[in-house]
Amino acid sequence: THRPVVHTLQREDDTHTAKSTHCTFLGYDMVHYGHSNQLRQAKAMGDYLIVGVHTDEEISKHKGPPVFTQAERYKMVQAIKWVDEIVEGAPYVTTLDTLDKYNSDFCVHGDDITLTVDGKDTYAEVKREGRYRECRRTQGVSTTDLVGRMLLMTKTHHSNIVSSTHREHTGPKGHSPWTGVSQFLQTSQKIIQFASGQEAQPGDTIIYVAGAFDLFHIGHVDFLETVYKQAERPYVIVGLHFDQEVNRYKGKNYPIMNIHERTLSVLACRYVSEVVIGAPYAVGKDLLDHFKVDLVCHGKTEVFPDRDTADPYAEPKKRGIFRTVDSGNGLTTDDIVQRIIKNRLQFEARNQKKEAKEIAVFEAMKRQAEGERAGDTAQAAL
Repeated sequence: THRPVVHTLQREDDTHTAKSTHCTFLGYDMVHYGHSNQLRQAKAMGDYLIVGVHTDEEISKHKGPPVFTQAERYKMVQAIKWVDEIVEGAPYVTTLDTLDKYNSDFCVHGDDITLTVDGKDTYAEVKREGRYRECRRTQGVSTTDLVGRMLLMTKTHHSNIVSSTHREHTGPKGHSPWTGVSQFLQTSQKIIQFASGQEAQPGDTIIYVAGAFDLFHIGHVDFLETVYKQAERPYVIVGLHFDQEVNRYKGKNYPIMNIHERTLSVLACRYVSEVVIGAPYAVGKDLLDHFKVDLVCHGKTEVFPDRDTADPYAEPKKRGIFRTVDSGNGLTTDDIVQRIIKNRLQFEARNQKKEAKEIAVFEAMKRQAEGERAGDTAQAAL
């Protein structure tokens, strides 16, 4: 058995004398904005957030094949701005011993259920001892749903209509209350919760980058970290293109995530200060002057010409403020989709098995609750 590895993320305001330290242990087989929202809520419950991330072996055993490797998932969780520390190779079942080992007062999980391979609640022990807290799951997103979108060759995920094809790829005829498909509804409150709210200060280097940042992944994280390191005091602004624009230059069924989902994904990253929602494709004079941009960066990926065949980076190049950066990671959204398609049958089976297991547990919980209510009614009648 391997020993978990702990990584502390240093910050200027780090305090290890925190009043309330808590853990959240994650079976993330993919990391998306729903998980980031869970961590945001978890951090608000205490002072210091430790996040345990499971190995590929543990996830494969209990849930099915992970979309990202454990090394990718460790780094992606580290990049989420509410995380203070991560534990690599955390145990799948959270025990009191685990909480005590990391000096945690309690653990936090979403209001969806997490089951072992034999259908047991992984948090049963800590729940019994009152050292478990719950945060609300983000409606409209789950790994199951995202995998289903990637397996489709249509654009139905851009609309509010869930097609029969989508249902076929995302689960059985039943509907799990935890991973079933539902529509994500963006609100101004959600953006406020994710945004840093910090304006650029005198002396900051304002760096602008633009793109789709679809299915926010480790390739994006490594790129943004490299961009962040370009200056002593970086203020990184990410321009996100609207869905129609992304589809123009990416084609197929891209983007997998719509503009609202991509906004939250990018805002959750610790290297990002601000997001332009629906940025113009050409990085022009107005944008550069408005944000007082000092540096414009692009990675090693292909730059697609604008509608008029012009170079979208012509203006920053003319000003001498354009820089190509190499993060050393060539992973693209296409590569992630190819991973899913390659293991298509495994992922479809995983989705169906997971939802079927959750439906069975949900039905059993419902029967138990009904039985308890019937018992209470009978008792009251005596």
